[in-house]
Order: sequence, then structure tokens, then C-alpha cells
Amino acid sequence: MNSDRANFSVGQLVTHRLFEYRGVVVDVDPHFLGGEDWYQQMAHTRPPKDRPWYHVLVDGAEYQTYVAERNLEADDSGAPIRHPLLGQYFEGLGEGHYMLRQKGN
Repeated sequence: MNSDRANFSVGQLVTHRLFEYRGVVVDVDPHFLGGEDWYQQMAHTRPPKDRPWYHVLVDGAEYQTYVAERNLEADDSGAPIRHPLLGQYFEGLGEGHYMLRQKGN
């Protein structure tokens, strides 16, 4: 992934600009990696495919979303995210950013 192009990083708290939900980034794609059918059905505002897209765990939900960079903004609240998969990715929240879980050998 070309991380110097991405505005958000894994563990960062974000808010969706249109739907106003909060979440945490768990993965970053350098460009859209989904299928054309999904894009046509789900990406109604037709965000650019050549910019980063993010996998986000949604606060208070049991699902994750796939979101174009232009639809996200930083969430500086520092409030924790509630999601059942949070512990699979992160050790905890520190200074407004989730810390990646250390993988063992």
C-alpha cells in the first residue's frame, strides 16, 4: 500500500461525512479493490476509485464498512469504539488512536 497517499491510518478514529457514524480504520487499500457490481450498487456518490479506500469497524454495530477517503474525516473526540471485533485488531486506545495488537511468532 502506498501509505504516503492515504490521509488516514490503521487505528485512527474517523467519522463518515454523509452518514455521520464513527468508526476505526482496520485496513487501507491504495485504491478501490471491490467489484464493479458492489461499486454501482453501494457507492451512490461515485467516489474516485484511484484514491485510498478504508475498511472501518462501525461504532455500536457488528459490521464493518468499505469507505472512500473523501467520505471520511478525522474524529478527534478520543471516545472509544464499541465493536465485537475490536480486540482482534487492537490492544487498546491510547491518545485518540487504537494500538495494533502485537502478533506472536
